[in-house]
Amino acid sequence: MERLTAENYLEGQILLIDKPLKWSSFQAVNKLKYALINKVGLPKKFKIGHAGTLDPLATGLLLICTGKFTKRISELQGQAKEYTGTFFIGATTPSYDLETEVDQTYPFDHINEALIHETVKQFLGEIDQKPPIFSAIKKDGVRLYEHARAGETVEIAFRKTTIHEFEITRIELPEIDFRVVCSKGTYIRSLAYDFGQAMNSGSHLTALRRTKIGNYNVNDATDVTLFEDQL
Repeated sequence: MERLTAENYLEGQILLIDKPLKWSSFQAVNKLKYALINKVGLPKKFKIGHAGTLDPLATGLLLICTGKFTKRISELQGQAKEYTGTFFIGATTPSYDLETEVDQTYPFDHINEALIHETVKQFLGEIDQKPPIFSAIKKDGVRLYEHARAGETVEIAFRKTTIHEFEITRIELPEIDFRVVCSKGTYIRSLAYDFGQAMNSGSHLTALRRTKIGNYNVNDATDVTLFEDQL
């Protein structure tokens, strides 16, 4: 990694970070922020932010912008994103992933490869998607996950999103591996839930990795701790 100066970071950099499992995106940004302050000598109030949240249970590409490049965050967030991961068929969870325990089980012995590949076609192009109740979207000024943790029921509106590519890469029921390229605002957890429903069963997300944002690739990203060590 090329060693940059404080001036370089203030002028603007896009840092490609491979977010570890169980870290929040905020934690990753904070880790880098204090490393840059302590090791490079950046002022405490320098600008830094990420271009698109990754859930703690997801790994992969996080674009972190510094200095003047924080103005590019909206532009970067709007680019198509690629994810890989695993659906677990036959069970649902309230959060649509492993953050919460299984709340319902469903039969899946009627599901075969032909049905899986046929169902994929329903989700290509522009679709209506309902975000998970365990998400950071605000409803009446309160984040949905706060309503969920308080046991409150709220009406969540459908949102338009676009699935550009949806490929099944492994079928070993009850697990299905996938690759998805989608627009900003797509919830892969919701895709997991809806995919199970479309096959008259249930499904939740057990693994997720963001591999691309626009032309940026996780193969070019650096682990947070390694980045800090190289400063």
